[in-house]
Amino acid sequence: MTKYSKVFLDLCASITDKRPRTVIEHILKHGQITTDELKTLYGYNHPPRAARDARERGVPLKTIRVTGPDGRKIAAYCFEDMGNIRFRCFDGRTGLSKAIKDKLVAQYGCRCFIYLEEMEYRDLQIDHRIPYEIAGEADELHVEDFMLLCASANRAKSWSCEHCENWKTAKDRTLCLTCYWAFPESCRHVVMRQVRRLDLIWQGAEISAYEHLKENAQSAGKNMPDFVKEILAKVVNL
Repeated sequence: MTKYSKVFLDLCASITDKRPRTVIEHILKHGQITTDELKTLYGYNHPPRAARDARERGVPLKTIRVTGPDGRKIAAYCFEDMGNIRFRCFDGRTGLSKAIKDKLVAQYGCRCFIYLEEMEYRDLQIDHRIPYEIAGEADELHVEDFMLLCASANRAKSWSCEHCENWKTAKDRTLCLTCYWAFPESCRHVVMRQVRRLDLIWQGAEISAYEHLKENAQSAGKNMPDFVKEILAKVVNL
């Protein structure tokens, strides 16, 4: 069994989120974890995201190819060569996330940055505005480099970013700065596509207004997005 340094084991022990911890504990026990195991044993339908979670928290993983149960080659994750790695305390986001999360809540309120939905503190997740795989981790972290997302928005952002051409090729952080998924309030594109996007949530007393809109849209034979866009166009005289 591979022997790991105390610094590395302390880093692993400090990670308590379920998904990255699942990856870490399986590798510590078995030496690697395959995409098939992440799906069949743990129910994660998007294994690369689970591996990414571990990497973002400072755990160095490499992707290898192994033979799957059906004889085909599949991806697996294992730790990088420990001899070539130097760890620093609270590598990645571990240990700093709560302090940054508290600052974000104090500045913007306890709400999702994408859907603007007010939520319980525990239901919000901290995420890099610019993906870790593109920008890496700065020596000094600033609160404005992060955002709070609900689980649904976080999954949607992860899927969109990982399918973006900038993610796959150029990895140009300046392109991310003008993307909807990093700065929805001032975006110029959505994952390199010249479209504009607005997500709306009706909560609490606003729900009655939503139901009224829905009834009117149905009476007009239109879907809600088109109906709302028509109303907005009339308001701004387009």
